[in-house]
Amino acid sequence: MKIICIGRNYVDHIAELQNERPDEPVIFLKPDTALLQKQFPFVIPEFSTDVHHEIEIVVKINKVGKYIDAKFAHKYYDEVTVGIDFTARDLQAKLKEKGLPWEKAKAFDGSAIVGDFIPKTEFASLDNLNFELTNDGVAVQTGNTEQMIWKIDELIASISQYFTLKTGDVIFTGTPKGVAKVSPGNVLEGFLEGKKLFKVQVK
Repeated sequence: MKIICIGRNYVDHIAELQNERPDEPVIFLKPDTALLQKQFPFVIPEFSTDVHHEIEIVVKINKVGKYIDAKFAHKYYDEVTVGIDFTARDLQAKLKEKGLPWEKAKAFDGSAIVGDFIPKTEFASLDNLNFELTNDGVAVQTGNTEQMIWKIDELIASISQYFTLKTGDVIFTGTPKGVAKVSPGNVLEGFLEGKKLFKVQVK
């Protein structure tokens, strides 16, 4: 099972971190050990004092695929949810400064939350999905998939040029603006079209 993540897929988020807009999807991976098991708290790692939440739409691959055409990509997933790509922003900044890979800052143990999946047939259009993250009951990130630079099917097509997609793989599709530091005691909840799909405490 692979956790495949997309960076810089929302213009406003690119701006808030003062990054360049990419010409193609920015792809990185998390190992399966990054997946936070349900009912477990998220523990801030000792190597960071500035871990940020990044809520994202997540899709689960339902069959093996390689070199998938965008027009056929919808056949390779039938469930969606929301999740968090936790990022050790202080460590990421140091790595980026040196031109080094981000994995230490992005792929550490417990750095990926995946909510409960919902059949995509429950939604009229996956290109117009509202999602939200609350921190202690206050909305801190809101987004809509219409704001994506690359839509879900385009991402699947792009990713499959490099990696064979296998049943059970999950794809994090990018985060909107509003990323911010989490602190011990915070309670994070993720919503898709108003339905709560995960809740996690920060320690």
